[in-house]
Amino acid sequence: MPNQQKKIIFCMAGVLNIVCALGVVTALGTPLWIKATILCKTGALLVNASGQELDKFMGKMQYGLFHGEGVRQCGLGARPFRFSFFPDLLKAIPVSIHVNVILFSTILAVLSMVETAFFMYNAFGKPFEALHGPLGLYLLSFISVVLPPASQAQGSCGCLVMILFASEVKIHHLSEKIANYKEGTYAYKTQDEKYTASFWVVFICFFVHFLNGLLIRLAGFQFPFVKSKDTETANVAADLMY
Repeated sequence: MPNQQKKIIFCMAGVLNIVCALGVVTALGTPLWIKATILCKTGALLVNASGQELDKFMGKMQYGLFHGEGVRQCGLGARPFRFSFFPDLLKAIPVSIHVNVILFSTILAVLSMVETAFFMYNAFGKPFEALHGPLGLYLLSFISVVLPPASQAQGSCGCLVMILFASEVKIHHLSEKIANYKEGTYAYKTQDEKYTASFWVVFICFFVHFLNGLLIRLAGFQFPFVKSKDTETANVAADLMY
Protein backbone atom coordinates (compact mmCIF):
# COMPACT_ATOMS: atom_id res chain seq x y z
CA MET A 1 0.00 0.00 0.00
CA PRO A 2 1.33 3.49 -0.85
CA ASN A 3 2.72 5.53 2.04
CA GLN A 4 0.13 8.26 1.57
CA GLN A 5 -2.74 5.82 2.04
CA LYS A 6 -1.05 4.37 5.12
CA LYS A 7 -0.78 7.85 6.60
CA ILE A 8 -4.47 8.48 6.01
CA ILE A 9 -5.45 5.15 7.61
CA PHE A 10 -3.24 5.70 10.65
CA CYS A 11 -4.54 9.26 11.03
CA MET A 12 -8.13 7.99 10.97
CA ALA A 13 -7.31 5.41 13.64
CA GLY A 14 -5.52 8.03 15.73
CA VAL A 15 -8.46 10.42 15.55
CA LEU A 16 -10.86 7.65 16.58
CA ASN A 17 -8.72 6.83 19.60
CA ILE A 18 -8.27 10.41 20.80
CA VAL A 19 -12.03 10.95 20.49
CA CYS A 20 -12.58 7.82 22.58
CA ALA A 21 -10.06 8.99 25.19
CA LEU A 22 -11.72 12.40 25.51
CA GLY A 23 -15.15 10.77 25.59
CA VAL A 24 -14.22 8.40 28.41
CA VAL A 25 -12.57 11.17 30.45
CA THR A 26 -15.71 13.28 30.05
CA ALA A 27 -17.93 10.31 30.93
CA LEU A 28 -15.99 9.74 34.16
CA GLY A 29 -16.93 13.15 35.51
CA THR A 30 -20.54 13.45 34.35
CA PRO A 31 -23.61 12.06 36.17
CA LEU A 32 -25.06 10.67 32.96
CA TRP A 33 -24.61 6.92 33.34
CA ILE A 34 -28.06 5.99 34.66
CA LYS A 35 -31.49 7.64 34.77
CA ALA A 36 -33.98 5.95 37.07
CA THR A 37 -37.60 6.36 38.14
CA ILE A 38 -38.25 5.52 41.78
CA LEU A 39 -41.56 4.81 43.49
CA CYS A 40 -42.26 5.70 47.12
CA LYS A 41 -43.60 2.27 47.99
CA THR A 42 -44.58 3.15 51.56
CA GLY A 43 -46.62 6.21 50.62
CA ALA A 44 -48.37 4.48 47.73
CA LEU A 45 -49.42 1.57 49.97
CA LEU A 46 -50.70 3.88 52.72
CA VAL A 47 -53.21 5.59 50.43
CA ASN A 48 -53.67 2.57 48.14
CA ALA A 49 -52.66 4.72 45.14
CA SER A 50 -53.20 3.47 41.61
CA GLY A 51 -53.30 4.84 38.08
CA GLN A 52 -52.61 8.58 37.84
CA GLU A 53 -52.39 8.84 41.62
CA LEU A 54 -49.05 7.03 41.47
CA ASP A 55 -47.53 10.07 39.75
CA LYS A 56 -47.54 11.85 43.13
CA PHE A 57 -45.26 9.11 44.48
CA MET A 58 -42.89 8.88 41.53
CA GLY A 59 -39.42 10.38 41.84
CA LYS A 60 -36.46 10.56 39.49
CA MET A 61 -32.71 10.51 39.76
CA GLN A 62 -29.62 10.34 37.61
CA TYR A 63 -26.06 9.53 38.57
CA GLY A 64 -22.60 8.70 37.34
CA LEU A 65 -19.53 7.19 38.93
CA PHE A 66 -18.87 9.96 41.45
CA HIS A 67 -22.05 11.90 42.11
CA GLY A 68 -25.69 12.34 41.18
CA GLU A 69 -28.95 14.07 41.97
CA GLY A 70 -32.66 13.36 42.07
CA VAL A 71 -36.12 14.16 43.36
CA ARG A 72 -38.06 12.07 45.89
CA GLN A 73 -41.86 12.27 46.00
CA CYS A 74 -44.08 10.72 48.66
CA GLY A 75 -47.33 12.56 48.06
CA LEU A 76 -46.25 15.63 50.02
CA GLY A 77 -44.38 17.44 47.28
CA ALA A 78 -40.98 17.04 45.67
CA ARG A 79 -37.84 16.67 47.79
CA PRO A 80 -34.69 17.27 45.74
CA PHE A 81 -31.48 15.62 46.91
CA ARG A 82 -27.85 15.39 45.87
CA PHE A 83 -25.31 12.72 46.71
CA SER A 84 -21.72 11.66 46.09
CA PHE A 85 -20.41 8.12 46.19
CA PHE A 86 -17.25 9.12 48.01
CA PRO A 87 -17.57 9.29 50.98
CA ASP A 88 -21.37 9.45 51.42
CA LEU A 89 -22.41 6.07 50.01
CA LEU A 90 -19.42 3.90 50.89
CA LYS A 91 -21.49 1.82 53.33
CA ALA A 92 -24.42 1.35 50.94
CA ILE A 93 -22.81 0.39 47.62
CA PRO A 94 -20.56 -2.53 46.55
CA VAL A 95 -17.35 -0.51 46.84
CA SER A 96 -15.01 -3.04 45.21
CA ILE A 97 -17.11 -3.24 42.04
CA HIS A 98 -17.58 0.51 41.87
CA VAL A 99 -13.85 1.20 42.29
CA ASN A 100 -13.05 -1.35 39.58
CA VAL A 101 -15.45 0.40 37.19
CA ILE A 102 -13.61 3.68 37.78
CA LEU A 103 -10.20 1.97 37.51
CA PHE A 104 -10.93 0.22 34.21
CA SER A 105 -12.50 3.39 32.80
CA THR A 106 -9.28 5.25 33.60
CA ILE A 107 -7.17 2.50 32.02
CA LEU A 108 -9.40 2.62 28.93
CA ALA A 109 -8.76 6.37 28.56
CA VAL A 110 -4.99 5.96 29.06
CA LEU A 111 -4.76 3.09 26.56
CA SER A 112 -6.67 5.13 24.00
CA MET A 113 -4.17 7.98 24.37
CA VAL A 114 -1.19 5.62 24.11
CA GLU A 115 -2.63 3.97 21.04
CA THR A 116 -3.22 7.40 19.49
CA ALA A 117 0.48 8.18 19.98
CA PHE A 118 1.47 4.92 18.25
CA PHE A 119 -0.82 5.58 15.30
CA MET A 120 0.40 9.16 14.84
CA TYR A 121 4.03 8.02 15.13
CA ASN A 122 3.45 5.55 12.32
CA ALA A 123 1.61 8.15 10.27
CA PHE A 124 4.05 11.06 10.50
CA GLY A 125 7.28 9.60 11.87
CA LYS A 126 9.80 7.32 10.24
CA PRO A 127 10.37 4.47 12.69
CA PHE A 128 12.89 2.78 10.42
CA GLU A 129 15.07 5.90 10.59
CA ALA A 130 14.75 6.40 14.35
CA LEU A 131 17.79 4.19 14.99
CA HIS A 132 20.61 3.18 12.68
CA GLY A 133 21.18 -0.36 11.56
CA PRO A 134 18.96 -3.39 12.28
CA LEU A 135 17.66 -1.78 15.49
CA GLY A 136 15.64 0.66 13.37
CA LEU A 137 13.96 -2.25 11.60
CA TYR A 138 13.24 -3.93 14.95
CA LEU A 139 11.68 -0.71 16.22
CA LEU A 140 9.32 -0.62 13.24
CA SER A 141 8.37 -4.27 13.81
CA PHE A 142 7.83 -3.60 17.54
CA ILE A 143 5.46 -0.68 16.91
CA SER A 144 3.45 -2.58 14.29
CA VAL A 145 3.16 -5.58 16.66
CA VAL A 146 2.24 -3.51 19.72
CA LEU A 147 -0.80 -1.86 18.12
CA PRO A 148 -3.13 -4.92 17.86
CA PRO A 149 -2.62 -6.04 21.50
CA ALA A 150 -3.19 -2.45 22.64
CA SER A 151 -6.47 -2.46 20.75
CA GLN A 152 -7.45 -5.75 22.38
CA ALA A 153 -6.61 -4.39 25.83
CA GLN A 154 -8.70 -1.31 25.11
CA GLY A 155 -11.65 -3.46 24.10
CA SER A 156 -11.22 -5.71 27.15
CA CYS A 157 -11.28 -2.72 29.52
CA GLY A 158 -14.40 -1.33 27.82
CA CYS A 159 -16.09 -4.73 28.13
CA LEU A 160 -15.17 -5.01 31.83
CA VAL A 161 -16.49 -1.50 32.54
CA MET A 162 -19.86 -2.33 30.99
CA ILE A 163 -20.16 -5.75 32.66
CA LEU A 164 -19.17 -4.51 36.12
CA PHE A 165 -21.37 -1.43 35.99
CA ALA A 166 -24.35 -3.39 34.66
CA SER A 167 -23.94 -5.96 37.45
CA GLU A 168 -23.70 -3.18 40.03
CA VAL A 169 -26.92 -1.60 38.76
CA LYS A 170 -28.98 -4.69 38.03
CA ILE A 171 -27.71 -7.40 40.39
CA HIS A 172 -26.80 -5.22 43.38
CA HIS A 173 -29.76 -2.82 42.85
CA LEU A 174 -27.62 0.30 43.02
CA SER A 175 -30.48 2.73 42.31
CA GLU A 176 -32.60 1.38 45.17
CA LYS A 177 -29.68 1.53 47.57
CA ILE A 178 -29.09 5.16 46.68
CA ALA A 179 -32.78 6.08 46.94
CA ASN A 180 -33.15 4.36 50.33
CA TYR A 181 -29.92 5.69 51.80
CA LYS A 182 -30.66 7.30 55.20
CA GLU A 183 -34.41 6.98 54.60
CA GLY A 184 -35.81 5.46 57.78
CA THR A 185 -39.51 6.24 57.21
CA TYR A 186 -40.11 5.59 53.53
CA ALA A 187 -39.07 2.70 51.32
CA TYR A 188 -38.36 3.28 47.64
CA LYS A 189 -38.47 0.85 44.76
CA THR A 190 -36.96 1.26 41.30
CA GLN A 191 -39.60 1.34 38.60
CA ASP A 192 -37.47 2.02 35.55
CA GLU A 193 -33.77 2.32 34.73
CA LYS A 194 -32.00 3.19 31.51
CA TYR A 195 -28.38 3.72 30.54
CA THR A 196 -27.58 7.17 29.25
CA ALA A 197 -24.87 9.01 27.30
CA SER A 198 -21.76 8.20 29.36
CA PHE A 199 -22.42 4.45 29.37
CA TRP A 200 -22.92 4.43 25.60
CA VAL A 201 -19.64 6.30 25.11
CA VAL A 202 -17.86 3.32 26.71
CA PHE A 203 -19.96 0.99 24.56
CA ILE A 204 -18.77 2.77 21.40
CA CYS A 205 -15.14 2.68 22.56
CA PHE A 206 -15.50 -1.07 23.03
CA PHE A 207 -16.14 -1.47 19.31
CA VAL A 208 -13.46 1.00 18.22
CA HIS A 209 -10.70 -1.56 18.85
CA PHE A 210 -12.25 -3.90 16.27
CA LEU A 211 -12.13 -1.10 13.73
CA ASN A 212 -8.55 -0.31 14.74
CA GLY A 213 -7.53 -3.90 14.05
CA LEU A 214 -9.16 -3.69 10.62
CA LEU A 215 -7.39 -0.42 9.84
CA ILE A 216 -4.03 -1.90 10.87
CA ARG A 217 -4.60 -4.85 8.56
CA LEU A 218 -5.65 -2.56 5.69
CA ALA A 219 -2.40 -0.65 6.12
CA GLY A 220 -0.54 -3.84 5.27
CA PHE A 221 0.73 -4.90 8.71
CA GLN A 222 0.44 -8.53 9.70
CA PHE A 223 -1.05 -9.34 13.08
CA PRO A 224 1.33 -10.71 15.74
CA PHE A 225 2.60 -14.27 15.12
CA VAL A 226 1.09 -14.23 11.61
CA LYS A 227 4.03 -13.53 9.33
CA SER A 228 4.38 -14.80 5.84
CA LYS A 229 7.58 -16.41 4.56
CA ASP A 230 8.10 -13.49 2.18
CA THR A 231 8.12 -11.06 5.09
CA GLU A 232 10.63 -13.16 7.04
CA THR A 233 12.89 -13.45 3.98
CA ALA A 234 12.75 -9.69 3.43
CA ASN A 235 13.66 -9.00 7.06
CA VAL A 236 16.65 -11.39 6.91
CA ALA A 237 17.83 -9.77 3.70
CA ALA A 238 17.51 -6.31 5.24
CA ASP A 239 19.50 -7.38 8.31
CA LEU A 240 22.29 -8.76 6.08
CA MET A 241 22.47 -5.44 4.25
CA TYR A 242 23.35 -3.72 7.50
